[in-house]
Amino acid sequence: MRIGFIGLGNMGRHMARHLIHAGHLVTVHDTRPEAAAEHLALGARWADSPAVCAADAELLITMLPNPRVVEEVLLRGGAAEALPSGALWIDMSTSTPGAAERVAAEVLDRREVRRMDAPVSGMARGAEAGGLQIFVGGTVDDFRMSLPVLEAMGDPDRVLHVGPLGAGYTVKLMINLLWFSHLVATSEVLAMGVRSGVDLGVLRNALLASPAASNFLENDVMCVLTDGDYDDSFAMALACKDLGLAVDLGRDIGVSTELSALVEQIYRRAQAQYGDLAGEMSPVRLYESLAGREFRLPDPTVALDGAPLTV
Repeated sequence: MRIGFIGLGNMGRHMARHLIHAGHLVTVHDTRPEAAAEHLALGARWADSPAVCAADAELLITMLPNPRVVEEVLLRGGAAEALPSGALWIDMSTSTPGAAERVAAEVLDRREVRRMDAPVSGMARGAEAGGLQIFVGGTVDDFRMSLPVLEAMGDPDRVLHVGPLGAGYTVKLMINLLWFSHLVATSEVLAMGVRSGVDLGVLRNALLASPAASNFLENDVMCVLTDGDYDDSFAMALACKDLGLAVDLGRDIGVSTELSALVEQIYRRAQAQYGDLAGEMSPVRLYESLAGREFRLPDPTVALDGAPLTV
C-alpha cells in the first residue's frame, strides 16, 4: 500500500519503520529532515512538504504533538487538499474530535476523503517493539481495510475498534486522564503514609493486598521506587497538554471535571518546577518533598548493613 507518514518523533519514527519493514511503499515527512535518515536508508521516499507526502497516498498517517499541529499540517500544510479522492487519513496523534472535524469541514468532506482517529498507548518502548495499543474511531469498513497496517505498528490483540469517528481520541484521553489521576492519588497516599512513619514497602504491600490495589501501584510506579526513574520518555509538556485536552473535552460536553482540573494543576506545578522535558512521573517529586524523603524501596541485592548479598 502507498502510505504517507507525517511526524517522525519519539513514537512516529518507530511506527514508520515498522510499516517499511512490512513491505509498504512509505513516503515520510517531518519538520526535521534528519529525522528521516533511517527511513530513507530502508527505502522510504522523502517529501519536502505535507502536501507532497499526501499527494500519492492511498493512506495518510499523521503522528503529531497536538491538535494545533494537526490542523497546521492538514490545512496550512496542504496535506488535506493534496490527498487523492477516496484516500483514507488516519490521525494517530493524541488530539480531539473537534480538530479533525474542522479539517473535514474545510477540505475532506467535499473531496470524498475518509478519515479515522487511531491514537496509541504504549510510549516509545511500545512503538519501538511494535507492541502499541491502538484505539480506533471510524467506520467498521475502514477499520477492517486498515487493520493490516495498524497491526504492523501495534499488538494485533490490542488494536481495538472503539466506536465511530472521535471515539478513539476520547478513549485515549480518558486513559491518560485516569493514569495521571492514579499517579497523583498514589503519590499523596505514599507521602502521608511515609510521613506518618509507616515503612514504604510495608505500606505498598498493604495497599496491594487491599481493595485499593491498582496496576499503577503494582507496576508503573516501580520505576520510581526502585530506580528513581521519572520516565522522561514522555515529557511533562506532553502530559500537561493531554490533561488540558481532557479537561477541555469535559467542558465542551458539559461534564464537570473538578478532580481532573485539580490533577492538571498539580501537573502544571510540577512542570513549572522541573521543566517541560522532565519525565511524566515528575509530580511524584512534589510529594517526595512533602514527605521529606525520596520514595525508594531497598535494593533486594544489598543487605541492611550495606554489604552485597551472595546469590
